Amino acid sequence: MSEKKSALGESGIYDAKSLGAPKVTVLGLQHMFAMFGSTILVPILTGLDVSTTLLFAGLGTLLFHFLTKRKVPAFLGSSFAFLGGYFAIAPNGEPELLPYACFGVACAGLLYLVLAGLIKLFGTGKVMKFFPPVVTGPIIIAIGLTLSQSAIDSCSTDWLIALVAIALIVVCNIWGKGMVKIVPIIIGVIGSYLLAVILGRVDFSGVAQADWIGLPIHWESTVFWAFKDGNTALLLTSVITIMPIALATIVEHIGDISAISSTVGINYIKEPGLHRTLTGDGLATIAASLFGAPANTTYGENTGVLSLTKVFDPMVIRLAACFAILFSFCPKFAAIIGCMPTATVGGVSLVLYGMISAVGVRNVVESQCDFSKSRNVIIAALILVLSIGIKYSAAGSITIGIVSLSGLAVGALVGIVLNAVLPGKDYVFDEEKPTDTGVDFAIRDHSKEN
Repeated sequence: MSEKKSALGESGIYDAKSLGAPKVTVLGLQHMFAMFGSTILVPILTGLDVSTTLLFAGLGTLLFHFLTKRKVPAFLGSSFAFLGGYFAIAPNGEPELLPYACFGVACAGLLYLVLAGLIKLFGTGKVMKFFPPVVTGPIIIAIGLTLSQSAIDSCSTDWLIALVAIALIVVCNIWGKGMVKIVPIIIGVIGSYLLAVILGRVDFSGVAQADWIGLPIHWESTVFWAFKDGNTALLLTSVITIMPIALATIVEHIGDISAISSTVGINYIKEPGLHRTLTGDGLATIAASLFGAPANTTYGENTGVLSLTKVFDPMVIRLAACFAILFSFCPKFAAIIGCMPTATVGGVSLVLYGMISAVGVRNVVESQCDFSKSRNVIIAALILVLSIGIKYSAAGSITIGIVSLSGLAVGALVGIVLNAVLPGKDYVFDEEKPTDTGVDFAIRDHSKEN
């Protein structure tokens, strides 16, 4: 027994059942807490319902796992990529306009299914040749770095609370033993939250007003209400405005799946296949949007938790999804989490976003990208500079006609195009080799064990 405990947090755990039900339950809660702050932030910013968001984050995750043969340890939470689309249709979060925006997002989800069909028809190699490690690595790095400002801004609201969260995570992960070592996020959240309560820095007034039980779906917030309302022009405008955003989120999806593959050490692009992960993500987004929840996306926060805890069993993620569904019927719980100090979320996010970028660095290093070649340097440089530079520019995005592209979208698209047109390609995708995602999975390839 002592030998097993010493291994916790040190080497990858692919079967969490060996840890026992109580520990698995805590791990599931940790994943739910990791995604919670960012997931509920999207409805808070857009005016969508928090409980509906939680419900379809959970349902979308379960649907994703079903379609990916229960192999990929990914959690699907609210996508920030579509914020510009929501604001374009409902700039002030108008309840009567949000269903129209959701219709545009649902149509964007259809593009995932189209690409998944093409991959299934022509093979993953036809697509993955456009996404070598020199492209996906910098994209993963940029995903973490472009999120960093929100973490710092949140920490700035109360650095004492944020530093306590960060310190607890670091101490538990580096010096912790047994279970403490693999649940640093939940310890950091609880510890800093309690300190904020003791110091009188938490306002619980919203909790007292919230109901214990409530339905998370509201008819007037669904796309079906928009159909009944019948503003065809606004429906069409929403589709034209929002649908192109999916081109960027699809690139992010591939980067996220590469990041998860890199973290876990199993080639998920090969098996269960990129066509399945895209289908799962697309259908989850469509379902969520139809019922008035934000678009879903594979969540970087939970990838960071995987990297930090080294517990890679997808069953733990599914448990987190079940918790999200359960708590979506309890407005009071949502209110308690909503009262969580912004600095606590910031401290946790600071660590997790950094872990995402670190995975991107690992992706580049382990794939042995040759940066003595000018083409590779140029591709990586432009992806990073455009993604981060545009994000932190005065505009914050680039508008082409009626389409607004984020820095990450621009950087990713430029990187893909440059990789396609510049001579000197040094990467060949081969589905039969264990290095399809640019990571040396031969070090530990557990895919045959599942």
